[in-house]
Amino acid sequence: MGKIKWTEKASSHLQAIHDYIAKDSKTYATRFIISLVKSTTKLELVPRCGRLVPEFESYGLREVIYQNYRIVYRINENNEIVEILAVIHCARDFKSTFCQEWELN
Repeated sequence: MGKIKWTEKASSHLQAIHDYIAKDSKTYATRFIISLVKSTTKLELVPRCGRLVPEFESYGLREVIYQNYRIVYRINENNEIVEILAVIHCARDFKSTFCQEWELN
C-alpha cells in the first residue's frame, strides 16, 4: 500500500481554495477541503486509477477529478509514494498554470 504526500504547492492550493470558499461560508469551506482530500485516499490502494494528464502524458503525470478540480499527481515507484502536485480548478487554463508553477515547457 502506497503513501500520499502533498507538496507545498498543492497544500497552498488547498489553502487558497479554502480561503476563497470561506468568504461565503467557513463551515462549507472546511467540509469541501476535507472531502477533496478524502477523494485522494483511493490512490493509496490504486495509484493508477487516475487518467494520464493529456497535456503532459510524456511526464507520466496523472489526475483525478473532484467536482470542478483537477488533482494532479505522480507516482514514485521506488518508495511507493503518490505525490500530489497541484489542485487546479477546471475553468483555469491548466497547461499555462501548471507550467508556470512547475517551470515546465
